[in-house]
Amino acid sequence: MNTQVTPRPQGALDPRRNAYRPDLAAKSLEGRVAAERYVAGEPGFIVRATVPLRKQPDPARGFETEVLFGENLTVFDENNGWSWVQLARDGYVGYLRSDTIARGVISPTHRVQTLGTFRYGAPDIKSAPIMHLPMNAPLAARGGDERFLELEGGGFVFTRHAAPRDRFARDYAEIAERFIGTPYLWGGCTRVGIDCSGLVQTALGAAGIPAPRDSDMQQAELGDTVLVSEDLEGFARGDLVFWKGHVGIMLDGVMLIHANAYHMLVAVEPLPEAARRIEKTGGGKITAVKRLTGNAPAL
Repeated sequence: MNTQVTPRPQGALDPRRNAYRPDLAAKSLEGRVAAERYVAGEPGFIVRATVPLRKQPDPARGFETEVLFGENLTVFDENNGWSWVQLARDGYVGYLRSDTIARGVISPTHRVQTLGTFRYGAPDIKSAPIMHLPMNAPLAARGGDERFLELEGGGFVFTRHAAPRDRFARDYAEIAERFIGTPYLWGGCTRVGIDCSGLVQTALGAAGIPAPRDSDMQQAELGDTVLVSEDLEGFARGDLVFWKGHVGIMLDGVMLIHANAYHMLVAVEPLPEAARRIEKTGGGKITAVKRLTGNAPAL
């Protein structure tokens, strides 16, 4: 996501990952932020395929990220059909339509490991699908066999499209490659549409590596800094390349994969070519290269 972060006073908590407003804040932030009241919140989980999370309760505005079926969250406030929530996965805070949430907690046993799959009403590929489920959507299975998993709350998912929650992909760069050609969508996290930091978060998540949502967070928190030469040599598969508000993944020493607004899709191109274009169009020079030591994909 090409996130432009508004500067905050030194020491101020990032409102993207800390639930506070002038009138209300999470109980855990009492004494750290000023608010009229503090609440512990109530647990909930998503019951739709994907749901846009917004900065404001306004469907006419764009969204910041997407929440996937089965994801757990905390509901701090509900008003006029909107809930103000914080996601369990990455701590992101925002507004969701209240009818997309059920109260309680899901304990996932599996997750979707393919780009997407279908939740069927019966264990039969000819039965009517209930909804499409995207990669990394958590699943709570209460039974199943080699063909279908039966989900808590109803429905069936093709077994080989799911992985046990503690089994992950070995190569996050390969996961990213599966999204080649996916349309660019600000805030998107699925094969229907995805943005630059969404691609990184999704690919890393499939490999069992927790990652924050936005590119500035990813640059600050992921991996170790790698120094590369002026002629852009010394890259390895899996290196994350950052610009101001943009990020991509190296597939080898030369080729970069990234969701970008120039191609308006997930594309692979030589890093020098991408770097020249980004600098020429106002994106500036590369700000950092980060290597996830110990989690790097196999060559």
